[in-house]
Amino acid sequence: MPEITTSVKFDNIAREWRCKWSEDASKASLDAAQAILADLLPELSSVEGVATIQRIVCGGCHDFKVITKLPAAAFGEWEKAEFAPEKDFLEKLGGIKGVSAVETQTYTLEEVKLNKKDAKKAMENKEAEAEKAKADAPKPAEDPAKKLKKVIKEGGKRGVEIEGAADMGGLQFFCTSVDEPEGDVDLLKQCAEAMNAKSDPTEEERKGGSGHIGKMVFSAGTAQLAVLAYVPDEKQAELSCPEWLEAVLKTQPGYKMVTQDKSYSIGIIPADGDKGIFPLKIREPLILEANNFLRKRGLFPEDNGSDDDECVFGDDDFPS
Repeated sequence: MPEITTSVKFDNIAREWRCKWSEDASKASLDAAQAILADLLPELSSVEGVATIQRIVCGGCHDFKVITKLPAAAFGEWEKAEFAPEKDFLEKLGGIKGVSAVETQTYTLEEVKLNKKDAKKAMENKEAEAEKAKADAPKPAEDPAKKLKKVIKEGGKRGVEIEGAADMGGLQFFCTSVDEPEGDVDLLKQCAEAMNAKSDPTEEERKGGSGHIGKMVFSAGTAQLAVLAYVPDEKQAELSCPEWLEAVLKTQPGYKMVTQDKSYSIGIIPADGDKGIFPLKIREPLILEANNFLRKRGLFPEDNGSDDDECVFGDDDFPS
């Protein structure tokens, strides 16, 4: 099949004869053009290989067109014969009073209509692609105020849970993870501050209350794992907040210390699929690493032969 580009192919070529007609004398020029076509139509129809002959008349722009379509191979033979009876037709058109712009043009002409079965299949595929594109499209950013409210609520609730768990286990330090910050360091800081906020005994639902407990909090996002270390004032002589955080982060390549403060220190570990670094995948091993660091300093209860996992608190330990 001949082609213009790899995606634009054709089997048929058409020859167009056209002119402009006039409204004068009750459209006499249009009647005259039609009469010439009718007179030459038997000869034109007899051209070897003719597939279709179409007439186009426009009452607005005053076009009068005759389009003759042939298969590409037959068109070549017709071209050698100078598209007879083209010369005769054009000369007669040009002699009509009120007719102007007598011209010719050659182009490919293909029937591209799909049958019902193929059209239905194409529409189904298009709808499926649209649904996939919709599902894959980035979700609109959540309203910052609403997001912050969720972050603080999760932090307040987790603070109460940490206080209770630490009191029962005699813990001075605690390692856990949160969901809502989604790896954002600023939101993680506000979540930890909500954990540490003093509880208001007048509130119906207690919040925070774990400010006296040192903690390391992990938050996994798609782009990075954010990690925050907190050491209360009374425990800073026993443990350096930045040192604890960096000791955990440096077990993974590409880590970065974002802030280093004696009370709050924050760092990140960027995701790197080529190196097998996925925030959710590395989160739990790093919680164990944080606990082991504390254990070496005598700041975390010995397991006495029990499984290390009993000392690790993650999302599953605090059901929503």
